[in-house]
Amino acid sequence: MNEASAGQGTARHRVLITGCVMLATVMQALDMTIANVALPNMQGSLSANQDQISWVLTSYIIATAIIMPTTGFLAARFGRKRVFLVSVAGFTAASALCGIAGSLEEIVLFRLIQGAFGAPLVPLSQSIILDTFPREKHGSAMAIWGVGVMIGPILGPTLGGYLTEVYSWRWVFYINLPFGVLAFLGIMMVVPRTKRDRKRRFDIFGFALLTLAIGAFQIMLDRGEYKDWFGSTEIIIEASIAVLAAYLFIVHSLTSDRPFIDLSLFGDRNFVVGLLFIFIFGGLLVTTMALMPPFLQNLVDFPVITVGVVLAPRGLGAMIGMIFVSRTIEKVDPRLLMFVGLAMVAWSLYEMTGFTNQVGIDTIVWTGSVQGFGLGLFFVPLNTVAFSTMAPRSRTEAAGVFNLMRNLGSSMGISITVSMLIRNTQINHSVIVEQVTPYNEMFRAPNVPALWDLAEPAGRAALNAEITRQAATIAYLNDFKALMFVALFSAPLLLLFRRQRRQPTG
Repeated sequence: MNEASAGQGTARHRVLITGCVMLATVMQALDMTIANVALPNMQGSLSANQDQISWVLTSYIIATAIIMPTTGFLAARFGRKRVFLVSVAGFTAASALCGIAGSLEEIVLFRLIQGAFGAPLVPLSQSIILDTFPREKHGSAMAIWGVGVMIGPILGPTLGGYLTEVYSWRWVFYINLPFGVLAFLGIMMVVPRTKRDRKRRFDIFGFALLTLAIGAFQIMLDRGEYKDWFGSTEIIIEASIAVLAAYLFIVHSLTSDRPFIDLSLFGDRNFVVGLLFIFIFGGLLVTTMALMPPFLQNLVDFPVITVGVVLAPRGLGAMIGMIFVSRTIEKVDPRLLMFVGLAMVAWSLYEMTGFTNQVGIDTIVWTGSVQGFGLGLFFVPLNTVAFSTMAPRSRTEAAGVFNLMRNLGSSMGISITVSMLIRNTQINHSVIVEQVTPYNEMFRAPNVPALWDLAEPAGRAALNAEITRQAATIAYLNDFKALMFVALFSAPLLLLFRRQRRQPTG
């Protein structure tokens, strides 16, 4: 099915197709973060320690990363609509099983299944929407699609915190059931079928190597901080397996007649540059959302529901940014929009480097809104330009690789910043403690709390708790600064994009 026929043939059904596809996309994107805030409740309910309960997130991430690159083959071999329906049905059923899980082993298994079925949803939805709209409407189409992809992770902690607080952690999974059923019925009725390539061969060896590389890499990232990174034999083994498997996968792909991933995708300059930027975007989007809830809960002493409320404007800002882009992208160079978006993200992160543990709600809301708007300005043109020179027949496979890079960027960003956070907290604590002596004039000031009496054990404990709090605050600000530099230093690379108006055929 070529691009023109797809755009014309589904013109009267575009709204319905978009609605049904976006329902599935939001459902999957939401699950990437909605369970995070419920982990402490799950830990108590399932009698697990912190290391064990982290596998609830790790299993989902690993399964998603492994299955996502297979989207192109599955859609070509079995038909895009059929794969989409199976994915929605499997994801919904696995969500129900997660909700009724009675042990840690059960919920980790069901989350693994949920991640595997959910992996194709985002790349399939992206390719369907690109095929549903004509070329001149791709900017608007990506704005609509981007709302679901970005709003899901942003609103996940808000919705997850509310459901956990008011009902129980099981409802963060049960909430998928009605949306899954509606999405399945809608997709079955309105999404058109595509041609199937029954002769396409599956590169089992290439898939096995890529699975081993991604799986080992993800486990290394998720468990690195618990195991003191390369001070642990386990992490060294996982890193070695990841590097060796990745090397063998590359060699196999270059020498195989039909490699697992079509190497012609990487001959498209805009797509390759887009892979770099979607990796950076994944780090900026998800990492900031991973840092803010614990910062506000543990250091600013906000309740869970309040945290969700003050972070929600970030999603509103992103939505407004994407709506703005949808109306201007055909008139303005997309690279300029992406540059402005990165600049706004960098500015908001700069403002966040001035946060204290008495930061006001208005400041959090304002910086979050600006950051969300900037991410919206950046995300839509990025998707549009990255696929602007891609042949329609290659879009589904390209979308799988594209979204895999976004997930890897998110995983690496979270791992690196959390590692920096823990280490900098320890360093800052040591530096501050060096100044704590009975001879320090500060302790003679009238406004120093009486409970900080260095002569009493309780006083020393109270002072140590405050020092730890201040050390952690500084560590968070250092993370925000690091993310700011990532946004700033990546901006010049936008010149690598080449805007090509000629429509590809194929």
